Amino acid sequence: MSLFPAIIQGGMGVGISGWALAHAVSSAGQLGVVSGTALDAVLMRRLVDGDPGGHYRRAMKSFPIPSVVAEALERYFRPRGREEGEPYPVLKMHKRVLDRWQEQLISLANFAEVTLAKEGHGRPVGINLLTKVQIPNLASLYGAMLAGVDYVLMGAGIPREIPGALDAMAGGDRAVIRLDVQGGSGAEDESVSFDPRSCWDGEAPGLSRPRFLPIVGEDRRPRHRGADGGWAQRTASGRKAAQRARGAPLRTSGRSGSREDP
Repeated sequence: MSLFPAIIQGGMGVGISGWALAHAVSSAGQLGVVSGTALDAVLMRRLVDGDPGGHYRRAMKSFPIPSVVAEALERYFRPRGREEGEPYPVLKMHKRVLDRWQEQLISLANFAEVTLAKEGHGRPVGINLLTKVQIPNLASLYGAMLAGVDYVLMGAGIPREIPGALDAMAGGDRAVIRLDVQGGSGAEDESVSFDPRSCWDGEAPGLSRPRFLPIVGEDRRPRHRGADGGWAQRTASGRKAAQRARGAPLRTSGRSGSREDP
């Protein structure tokens, strides 16, 4: 694959753009992408249902912190699954400061999803996260990095601070991102942080830093270009709408009935 993939599968939806779809796309030579949204709940529910096929337990075996795997299996795995009509357990709500188990479960879940997507083909895999779902994102990224994720894609906001967070976590250091608070002052209590050392009870290992592809509108491109120089853009209609909003003309391409963006 070249520096940037020709085709990127959309990483959309909780449990929709899952590891099986990403695995198929990457196996075909393009960039498969898993959705990282709410993967802690997805993993919990798969385990409660007995982990059909044993896929998640297989992936979890390679998680580098065995005590976290043992705790997840103890809490959630049911060999016979749920009883008919039985509701799923409810995970503790995410707050600005996650407790240690929440961070570990989020990291484990993202690790398992990316591990399964990468299994058996040796080609790149990406993960998609929503910028506006800020609180779990750092733990999600760390778990994906532990699995060797190759690309991170983020939209639903302008992910300005993510390249720096990837740098920090790749070095085993604490990462911090500002929490968007309407009318906020930018104080320390308006940020979200993740320290890999809290998972390891000591120094965290260095990790490979994935490439970063921000998903932003063309009208914001000059001010918010990604650190890697890569871009995932909106549709052509969205780009043209942005041009009209700026008063920029559309330019014809020379082919009848077609247009180019200036």
